[in-house]
Amino acid sequence: MGITHEGKWLTSGNARALLAPKETIETTLAKGTPAPLSAEPGARGAVDVIFPVLHGTYGEDGTIQGLLEMANIPYVGCGVLASACGMDKVAMKLLFLQAGLPMCQYIWFLRSHWHRDRAKVSKKILRQIGLPCFVKPANLGSSVGVSRADDKPSLERAVELAARYDRKIVVEEALDAREIECAVIGNDEPRASLPGEYVVHNSSASFLDYTEKYTKTGHVEFVVPAPIPKSLATRIQRLAIQAFQSIDGAGLARVDFFFKRDTKELLVNELNTMPGLTEVSGYPKMWAASGLSYSSMLDVLIQLALDRHREKSLNKITRD
Repeated sequence: MGITHEGKWLTSGNARALLAPKETIETTLAKGTPAPLSAEPGARGAVDVIFPVLHGTYGEDGTIQGLLEMANIPYVGCGVLASACGMDKVAMKLLFLQAGLPMCQYIWFLRSHWHRDRAKVSKKILRQIGLPCFVKPANLGSSVGVSRADDKPSLERAVELAARYDRKIVVEEALDAREIECAVIGNDEPRASLPGEYVVHNSSASFLDYTEKYTKTGHVEFVVPAPIPKSLATRIQRLAIQAFQSIDGAGLARVDFFFKRDTKELLVNELNTMPGLTEVSGYPKMWAASGLSYSSMLDVLIQLALDRHREKSLNKITRD
């Protein structure tokens, strides 16, 4: 099943073509047929469970999850609240703060505030965060719209770039830190995988940008298990579960950490509610190293979706 940019839901007789380059996908979808959503047994287009392998806007922000809730169809992954909070870094950080999770220094502001008085906003950034720093759109992922600022001109360019993608902008302190990840799976009783670490070799990039993450540059290696002491790995697993529960997560998530090289301080960076599941993605690699194969992982995720839908069906939505 595919969704066009115009919002049309279509089925295709050639599922593999939907995983091909963009032009092939559009051609395949053009030949597709409308896909009515129904959970009723025997109904045309009836489905048992939806696996929303969608990233970014409309895929991870709670909107598609809300549609599936209204259609009463089980789906893999986090619900409306967790998906929305997992996408919005400002809301996520507020929940992390409430849970007592350690984080880096940050501030956020609105695009309208920047356009109204950029000198005032710039002064606040320099006073509270300083340079260098990282500037991000609050909503999005995969490092889209993210850039590093080392001086005032690059700070202005970074904010302008982030403002193209969202009305809320986050600025974080730059850290000399190792980037470690941990996979979480489960509903009410989640469990965490062995942590993995992104190791960068001979790269001129100042951070793991979109190119370094998703193209095979040869500069980045994901090492799992991460070469860290067992005590640190255990703490990462504990904090990953705590972060997952703080947003009311369900199904799966990947939690990203910073481990500062100078102070050895561990910080929670962010949480991704629909992490990549490709051959180069960290999430399945971490579970494989933890004894859960790819196919078994998918079985668990689907069963968790069915269990959560069944549990939610116990809720009353009207008065007696």
